[in-house]
Amino acid sequence: MLKLPSSATVLALAAVTALGPLATDMYLPAMPAMADALNTGPDRIQLTLSLYMAGFALAQLLCGPISDRFGRRPVMIAGLSLFLAASLLCAWAPNVEWLLVGRFLQAFGGAAGPVLARAAVRDIHGPIEAGRILSYMASTMALAPALAPVVGAGLLLFFGWESVFVVLALYAAVMLAVLIFMLPEPLAIEQRQSIHPRTILANFRLLLSQRAFLGYTLVNAAAFSGLFAYLSGSSFVLIEYMGVAPTLYGVLFTLIVAGFFVGTLVSGRYSHRLGRDRLITRGTVVCAAGGVIMAGLAAVGIHHPWAVVGPHMVFMLGVGILMPQTMAGALAPNPQCAGAASSLFGFLQMTIAAVVGGLVGQFHDGSSRTMAFTIGLMGLLALTSHWLLVRRQKEA
Repeated sequence: MLKLPSSATVLALAAVTALGPLATDMYLPAMPAMADALNTGPDRIQLTLSLYMAGFALAQLLCGPISDRFGRRPVMIAGLSLFLAASLLCAWAPNVEWLLVGRFLQAFGGAAGPVLARAAVRDIHGPIEAGRILSYMASTMALAPALAPVVGAGLLLFFGWESVFVVLALYAAVMLAVLIFMLPEPLAIEQRQSIHPRTILANFRLLLSQRAFLGYTLVNAAAFSGLFAYLSGSSFVLIEYMGVAPTLYGVLFTLIVAGFFVGTLVSGRYSHRLGRDRLITRGTVVCAAGGVIMAGLAAVGIHHPWAVVGPHMVFMLGVGILMPQTMAGALAPNPQCAGAASSLFGFLQMTIAAVVGGLVGQFHDGSSRTMAFTIGLMGLLALTSHWLLVRRQKEA
């Protein structure tokens, strides 16, 4: 068994959390090929991404409160078991309808990892240290989205799109073994909550009444929606519209993740020196700058891969700075219901992102404009949300 306050436990929790970005990023280079193989259009394949986020959001409302009662570990084990089975269903899907069912179930199981890993960090490290630990977890976890499109492109080239989901099932099997045989339960018995619906709703009502919780959550959701708009539209913009090869698409995606990685390192290094809110202010300014630059280049008709990838690297630098700090800020004042707080936080994050991603797919006009304008708008929304809901209240 691992010791709870240890680097090995942080790595294990980061690996479980990585299941989310792996399931969204690994199959991105294969989306156009999947549309051809399943005889459907880009909008239906993009729906697999939005439906995944919708299932992820819905599952989070359940797994957090359940884990507040029964513990983090058993709920994560159940979730990863469902993720494994659903991944195999996706691999063997005979048509797009079955693929949509598989993706929804995959999300429903996979949500337990990221949600409960965040709650476990809050259980183990407390409100102040959690921001720093989450930053370093995000740095470690950044390897997953950096490598996922490259691995996905390689699997597509040599084994077909179905192999992407087989590899995800194998990863889930390894994580299940780690959870079952190595990870102790982080939630103390005396901190466990009732699972009665009245208690769960009371916890959610308490959280929604906290202006800081709403502010941190909306900042995170806006930044994540900008990232998700890129995930939803970039393969069609770069591969179909701009003619980028799937393997080069994976390399360009790695550069974008490098921006996120650098942001998480900055967040962890300066967490104590600058404080949570000053770091988030800097992160939202960087997000807004990257998004507005991308939107401006698209508006004046500059349609080149670097007009998309360059500004989005800047955007992701800001996301890396603010993402772990907003998570810690939302969970910090609520130790008695950290699972419920992580659930509601993730539900709002994923629901808003799923709606934004669906709109990007629905209004895709064959160019980069829809995606770029959406990312610019999300950067400005993140900046405005933090200023109006968190900073102004604390200054007052």
